[in-house]
Amino acid sequence: MDLRGIINEIAGQADDFLDAAANRAEARAGITGQVGAAHPELSPADRRKVADGVMAILEGEGFFAAGRDPRSAAAEDQDNGE
Repeated sequence: MDLRGIINEIAGQADDFLDAAANRAEARAGITGQVGAAHPELSPADRRKVADGVMAILEGEGFFAAGRDPRSAAAEDQDNGE
């Protein structure tokens, strides 16, 4: 199964459901929950792959950068029409 579409989907929603995540562990838990809720048909191994992929995207985008305020990022997305 190609999980890339699911990974991109969940990563694209991260600002919406990770706004209260204080660290990577909380973010991973939130991602895992979101994957399970949105795609219950996935096996535990595939859910783990999706969570790993989403975490990698978020790391690459600087989602966990020190001093980042997720609420301001979400507001910026709205201002940009995203």
